[in-house]
Amino acid sequence: MKCSIPKGTRDFLPIEMERRNYIFQTIREVYKTFAFEQIETPSMENLDTLMGKYGEEGDKLLFKILNSGDFLKGVEMSPDSRVAGKQICEKGLRYDLTVPFARYVVQHREEVTLPFRRYQIQPVWRADKPQKGRYREFYQCDADMIGSPSLTNELELVQIIDCVFKRLGISVTLKINNRKILAGIAETIGAPDKLVEITTAIDKLDKIGIDKVRDELAGRGLTQEQMAQLDPVFELSGTVGEKLSSLETILSQSETGIAGIAEMRELFGLIESVKPECTIELDLTLARGLNYYTGAIFEVKAKDVTIGSICGGGRYDNLTGIFGLPNVSGVGISFGADRIYDVLTELDKFPKEIGLTAKTMFVNFGEKELCYILRCAASMRLAGISTLVYPDAAKVKKQMEFANKKRIPYVLFVGENEMSNESVTVKEMVTGKQMTMSIANTIEYLKSLH
Repeated sequence: MKCSIPKGTRDFLPIEMERRNYIFQTIREVYKTFAFEQIETPSMENLDTLMGKYGEEGDKLLFKILNSGDFLKGVEMSPDSRVAGKQICEKGLRYDLTVPFARYVVQHREEVTLPFRRYQIQPVWRADKPQKGRYREFYQCDADMIGSPSLTNELELVQIIDCVFKRLGISVTLKINNRKILAGIAETIGAPDKLVEITTAIDKLDKIGIDKVRDELAGRGLTQEQMAQLDPVFELSGTVGEKLSSLETILSQSETGIAGIAEMRELFGLIESVKPECTIELDLTLARGLNYYTGAIFEVKAKDVTIGSICGGGRYDNLTGIFGLPNVSGVGISFGADRIYDVLTELDKFPKEIGLTAKTMFVNFGEKELCYILRCAASMRLAGISTLVYPDAAKVKKQMEFANKKRIPYVLFVGENEMSNESVTVKEMVTGKQMTMSIANTIEYLKSLH
């Protein structure tokens, strides 16, 4: 049998894990500086928790889990697979971390103090078609603030995005829009009931182009006249202030749209006051396909690599209401760790020291020396020095080749002379320089090296 794993999933080599942990740790450190607290939720949720929260297309991408035991017992088979699916599947793998977080807040409402700031770094699953930058199993790194409608929360998320990508060395463009503006556009063209269809289609603009977006909108019931009314929105140009002023004219009859414009004016004013380094744009074609967004929405693209969004999020005003806790507003972002990994790899931006499994390695000359070097290794590890003892008394050439392959910078030798003098010989692998010193001095020397 040929060994394989499902398409859209991956194994990770040790060097890949080191690099992934570098990404996770960078994001985690930034979250902590903004006073977020970590939680975790189960990999699976009740299907009722997940269904209907991600739009029609999102629901199709949910991985459903068959019920335990004889899952077909008592099931009346239907030609509609969706009907049968509801009977044999009660659980599903989580599609994102936001909906489970809303469920978490409601379920633990007595233990959570609002406003609540949480971060969560866990895998999610989507039954999508695998392609570059798109996987069926991938990690999200979420930060959410719930229990406050203040736009200072959106500002802090902008600052977090700026800080994370600055630390990672990735130049990005942050695009911002507001779902209220999109709702206002739908109202203005006489299609308020088509908001989901409009946003779902507009969200594909970068991928399929304006002509195919129009085709999709026509297929979803919009008239040629209504689609023509969208063109001025797509064609808006100028500064943020100029775009918003033009929008005020276009959406003058939409109370919802005017409210969205006011929120964008306030948010961009706050952004201007802190002056982030990343490029920030008001993008009125940005829609974000998820149904639960109600206010500001965010999407981040890398400038120097062609790949999908590497971070996104937005404001949701009543997601917890679905689970019985109404009128609790939240806003959050999610970093796509897997796409960030691909960007850092393509740009060769991972720190060079990542992947060094050990700082030092003791060469093993045999049983007599082994007891001595094991004691030395124990002292070095207690001092916080990553130390490896070669397990077998193999030929020295083989042990040195191993050290080279593992990129271990310092190899330590202990023979009869070193044991009698209670010393260690240290070899710098890059320069070939060797020096013999006591174990205590060896520890101090290695600790002094970066």
